[in-house]
Amino acid sequence: MKNSSKRLVSFAFLALCALASFGAKPKYVAYLFSYFTGNDPEQEQICYALSDDGWNYTPLNDGLPVISSDTIALKKAVRDPHILRGEDGYFYQVITDMASSQGWSSNRGMVLMRSRDLISWEHHAIHFPDRYKGTMFEHVLRVWAPQTVYDKEAGKYMVYFSILTDDGSCPYDRVYYCYANADFSDFEGEPQLLFDVNYAAIDTDIVCDDEGIYHIFFKTEGQHQKGVKQFLAKTLHNSADWELLPGFCQDTNEAVEGSGVFRLFDGTWVLMYDCYMNGHYQFCKSTDLRTFKKVQNTKTSGKFTPRHGTVIAITQEELNILRSWENLQKTRRSLRTRAVPTLTLYQLDNREQMLQRIDEVLNGPASLKTYKALEKEIANYFKK
Repeated sequence: MKNSSKRLVSFAFLALCALASFGAKPKYVAYLFSYFTGNDPEQEQICYALSDDGWNYTPLNDGLPVISSDTIALKKAVRDPHILRGEDGYFYQVITDMASSQGWSSNRGMVLMRSRDLISWEHHAIHFPDRYKGTMFEHVLRVWAPQTVYDKEAGKYMVYFSILTDDGSCPYDRVYYCYANADFSDFEGEPQLLFDVNYAAIDTDIVCDDEGIYHIFFKTEGQHQKGVKQFLAKTLHNSADWELLPGFCQDTNEAVEGSGVFRLFDGTWVLMYDCYMNGHYQFCKSTDLRTFKKVQNTKTSGKFTPRHGTVIAITQEELNILRSWENLQKTRRSLRTRAVPTLTLYQLDNREQMLQRIDEVLNGPASLKTYKALEKEIANYFKK
């Protein structure tokens, strides 16, 4: 009887440990900001910046693009990247497929992307006139600022965005949504209306609080006073029951766009937005997701000139792989341009071979183990 009791206690302890391990949340150590940098085609690229505190960011890769738009987008330029940590081990990004130099009503779709490691991305462009030929969506003038949220009720990833058409079916920017298919390469069916506030609305951002309430932020475009407003919603698909909060969320009288909401490690919520007429990003904090107070303005200058982007928390392993990838990128750029007199005869004779080796690794699957092994090869190369 005594042995049976011991076995029972041991079994219960192991079961509790298993449950704790299964339900354990990742330990986050830093924040990753995905953004683009300006209105020229060479600035409409995806860049990353890192932060320890969620307020102050340092560009990754010397502020150069992490993903080149000409490799993923039909327009060879992208804007408004939204990054999401999925429920299934993937990271997701959706981006406006647009070159603003062609006009503010020149884009016709978006890019869907999925990654396991934040570096190597599967990508699929959706061109609405082709994808939805014969429907109102064939006539889109623009498809702006897509974002993704996991719909718990549907068990699917929902991509939402604003559209405008030239056939009168959508005479001002309204917000629509589609569910992504299983491999995040396309949409299931036609877009459906998410909400209509009877005037233009863009730059929607949705987060869910601890009570399961959705907070649906969007920018008003069709009113004399423009800014970031917010709905409260128990479900995502019955906008008649949503509560529109009074006033505006931004803590400034400046013109704002591209709002993004994320959470700090301590539970504080952050609302950030681009004060695009004044040359800075503004960061605000909130404990209730209803009222926001300015914390700081971050000047957009030099290597860090973020425009409409979004932030996620990342783990130490994810931070390590990004840093190692960055080191290899910097080494490649430095080695390509290094003056001949600064190289030994061995280094000069083997420079092209080493550059090819770095290219081979960076163009392959992202792997911290592989990156670290290559860093050792490079260190040995520079010792000779």
